[in-house]
Amino acid sequence: MQLPRILIGAPSSGSGKTLITCGILQLLKNGGKKVISFKCGPDYIDPMFHSRVIGMKSRNLDSFFTDRQTLRGLMRRNGKGNDLAVVEGVMGYYDGLAGISSRASAWDVADQTDTPAVLLVNCKGMSVSAVPFIKGFLEYKEDSHIKGVIFNQLSPMMYPRMKQMVEEALPVKAYGYVPLVKDCHLESRHLGLVMPDEIADLQENLNRLAEILKDSLDVTGLLDLAKSAPPIEEELPAEPPVCGRPLRIGLAKDEAFCFFYEDNLTLLEEMGAKLIPFSPIHDKALPEDLDGLLLHGGYPELYAKELSANASMRCSIKKAIEEGLPCIAECGGFMYLHDRMQGHDEAYYDMAGVISGAVHKTQRLTRFGYITLSQGCAFGQQVGTMPSHEFHYYDSENCGEEFLASKPLSKRSWRCIHSSGTLFAGYPHIYYYGNRKMPRAFLEKCRERKDKK
Repeated sequence: MQLPRILIGAPSSGSGKTLITCGILQLLKNGGKKVISFKCGPDYIDPMFHSRVIGMKSRNLDSFFTDRQTLRGLMRRNGKGNDLAVVEGVMGYYDGLAGISSRASAWDVADQTDTPAVLLVNCKGMSVSAVPFIKGFLEYKEDSHIKGVIFNQLSPMMYPRMKQMVEEALPVKAYGYVPLVKDCHLESRHLGLVMPDEIADLQENLNRLAEILKDSLDVTGLLDLAKSAPPIEEELPAEPPVCGRPLRIGLAKDEAFCFFYEDNLTLLEEMGAKLIPFSPIHDKALPEDLDGLLLHGGYPELYAKELSANASMRCSIKKAIEEGLPCIAECGGFMYLHDRMQGHDEAYYDMAGVISGAVHKTQRLTRFGYITLSQGCAFGQQVGTMPSHEFHYYDSENCGEEFLASKPLSKRSWRCIHSSGTLFAGYPHIYYYGNRKMPRAFLEKCRERKDKK
């Protein structure tokens, strides 16, 4: 399949990748292009900006979670029917595992998907020095995949001279610049970017940015570069359904629980799940006749008071899990299952009471980054190793002991996860395409329960 595509990378975090990528996406959408966006790495929130605010399909591409064939197959499947794909990089272009490897970096995704990259270079306080700066990025890897540059925070008067200097000295093309744009930024919070619904006038600001980029970027050149990407031949193998009848899986989905890998949900549906959304904040009880339950991550600490006040839902979830309803609870969902949780306001609130102990706030990120889970069973089955990810400022008095979490390229490891025949709960986020045995084991347990009923 021919999928025109480009990757927007940068030398470091804080270079403006997300804002400018959103501006480019808005610009392309306003121009009538059907675009899919991808985010390198395990981040949940940037794809939510792309989908909720700009209104386009957005997915993750993570070369730690998946092998090359799966990564390319996901890009092909999700890109089908679109005019082009725009991939947003992660951190610095070459920054990957453990801070010492380029594996799982933006470059790694560009390399595995044969995607031409455009380097976003912040020129504040820099002019001629940009040439050797860019040269270093081009020469660090034998094939950097960097085909062009965009200059950020550059004046219109300086751009023609910068373009000439770079293009005369280096085998790249300058695709434009971004001037300093006041009052157009994305705020930060403890888990990264704030939720898109919380930013006043974001849509208006993005449209304003798109109008600026329309004049300052070489959009035609970027589209031509995207068209130069080679075809993607790899396809994802079909997953046979676990059950002949649809399995009704409750999916917690509201302000508190909003972190989903959409590809996870797609895979569950392919395996025979019918997802039934509900709100632990607003609904009084679980939906009827469920075969399984999913409690994903989000910001439950921001809504601890509301979650606690909904006692009927807390009791409904506790009763269902204790009666054997198969459940996966990750990060925020895991926190919700505890006896108590410290809210963002420092007070402690009663939660579902499935897992003994309390969850409390810490002063820094706890066990942050990629991990591999091993040495445990999920829903009564040996599922092998699972590439996973943790990102949380909260910790638990009772993290579980059923799996070993190991940091890649490191000797650091710890025990985690509460795992029984019907419950899998802990801080790690699981990407199902990294190990399809995990979701299949979950749904097989759901089928077993359905058959007994």
